[in-house]
Amino acid sequence: MTAPLRIAIAGLGTVGGGVLKALHARGAELAERAERRLDVVAVSARDRTKERATDVSRIAWEEEAARLAHSEADVVVELIGGESGPALELIEAALANGKHVVTANKALLAHHGARLAGLAEKKGLALKFEAAAAGGIPIVKALRESLIAHGVNSVRGILNGTCNFILTNMEKTERSFVEVLTEAQALGYAEADPTLDVGGGDTAHKLALLASLAFGNAPDLDNMLVEGIENISSADIAYAQEFGYRIKLLGVARRAGDGIEQRVQPAMVRVGSPLGDVDGAFNAVAVDAGAAGPFFFEGRGAGEGPTASAVVADLVDIALGSFEPAFGKPAHTLVPLVPASPEATTSAYYLRFDVLDIPGVVAEIAGHLAEARVSIESMLQRGRNPGEPVSIVMITHETPQVAVARALKAIATSDKVVGPPRMIPMETG
Repeated sequence: MTAPLRIAIAGLGTVGGGVLKALHARGAELAERAERRLDVVAVSARDRTKERATDVSRIAWEEEAARLAHSEADVVVELIGGESGPALELIEAALANGKHVVTANKALLAHHGARLAGLAEKKGLALKFEAAAAGGIPIVKALRESLIAHGVNSVRGILNGTCNFILTNMEKTERSFVEVLTEAQALGYAEADPTLDVGGGDTAHKLALLASLAFGNAPDLDNMLVEGIENISSADIAYAQEFGYRIKLLGVARRAGDGIEQRVQPAMVRVGSPLGDVDGAFNAVAVDAGAAGPFFFEGRGAGEGPTASAVVADLVDIALGSFEPAFGKPAHTLVPLVPASPEATTSAYYLRFDVLDIPGVVAEIAGHLAEARVSIESMLQRGRNPGEPVSIVMITHETPQVAVARALKAIATSDKVVGPPRMIPMETG
């Protein structure tokens, strides 16, 4: 057996503690798989006095994470978080000092991944991030190494467990977004400030990485539509069920015309489909790999066990000498993303209008839709309430999003429409 792989870990929270526990509990078996021991030789965290899940008293401690880049370690594991600051400083210093890097930091990679990949390749080093997208689901390795023969047409995923937990429980309990979010925070599924999760930002970071792996472009957040779940109502969820759908926050990247469409949005997903059946805090990714066929991955997207498992898998790969390009192709060949044209971005849409129950309102809405060349597949209106607000729900045939948006802009100006119209894309499969 060759010399041990020496590891330094920055951040000993949930994931970092899980990595230490896994390396301690399964050290002998992991050494057999890696053909060398995996030894933690240095650690860093904000509070040295905090009790840890595993004894770290015999491991060198650095008060400043950046000092790990100058330790005797062969690989630095960055679990600090944040798109810049100490995390970025540590990774840059580690690569400059000839150390491999493993990170779970999707925000940092979404902003700086292509540049860091280039730094790693110039030094002949590994930059690995299986834990940065969908936790324990091995989607990074699959897109980087396994699904390359025929290319990828689309990647669609439920990439944030907090949002999926909230939407699942809104459906089950018929409660509002605010009520279920409060429960999610009490249970530890949502942060005290949940903006990054429920606003779609966390999903956007992960989607940028998956799109880069799938299509060979540099991670791109600028050409991505991002919408969260804050405006999803219990009425939308109930109407979705009537039509045979469930609402999920999806990250979608697909080839469309001559470009790539990237969007994070609540979407209607058919009940009984693979994505439609993903409940609670689970994540899932559906990949259309062309002639290779469709693939579906599901598992826990966060938490100590799944995320630590992904980090350890990357460490074993490095121990075995796997130093392939971080995004599946040399960093200098990662091209700028070419966004799909608005006309190429098409879908069927769920539309909800809160309107005054007076004669002519349906005809007015239908007229604006027809003028924008938006065709209606089905319509639903429940009850009567003369002179008072009621909801009208429509499902369109597949049509360019720009056409629907143009029609909704006109409809919103009507004195018969109460509040902004609601538009949710329909996703098949």
